[in-house]
Amino acid sequence: MAPKATVYKVNLQIADMDRGYYQDHALTLAQHPSETDARMMVRLLAFVLNASDTLTFSKGLCVDDEPELWQKSLADEIELWVEFGQSDEKWLRKACGRAKQVKLYAYGGRAVPIWWQQNQQAFERYQNLQVWNIAEQAVQEMAELVSRNMTLQYNISDGEVWLSGDLGSVQIVPEQLK
Repeated sequence: MAPKATVYKVNLQIADMDRGYYQDHALTLAQHPSETDARMMVRLLAFVLNASDTLTFSKGLCVDDEPELWQKSLADEIELWVEFGQSDEKWLRKACGRAKQVKLYAYGGRAVPIWWQQNQQAFERYQNLQVWNIAEQAVQEMAELVSRNMTLQYNISDGEVWLSGDLGSVQIVPEQLK
């Protein structure tokens, strides 16, 4: 019998001064058995940084031809495609062809600059692609905040994110690579 996903209930309070977005969200997140707490928190951070009324989590790791986080128009066009980790150029080319905007949130510490150096030139041709790096220390600190029921406050100002919850707080400064 295959292991089942772990379900998390998350209450988010988002105050994004950079975009003028102030909203509360009640989410149910399913963590795939192969997904780490750190990766799940990067997914949550990406949701917060792009939050809107139409941004949703897809079936994620279980489906090959969908992003894990996306925003669709009323005409079912993909407006925003969000990926995580250190994706290959082939996968991002497909995403850039299907969506108006693609954002990749890379994490992984010292491996990210090596991956970026190997792929930067290939990624330059995609005008609708943004690549962000989340520092390893911030990723690990976010993972320490994980509990089955979380209430998290995200305050975003001048590109910096302050995350606080019952188990502590973290400062996150996403670095835009492209």
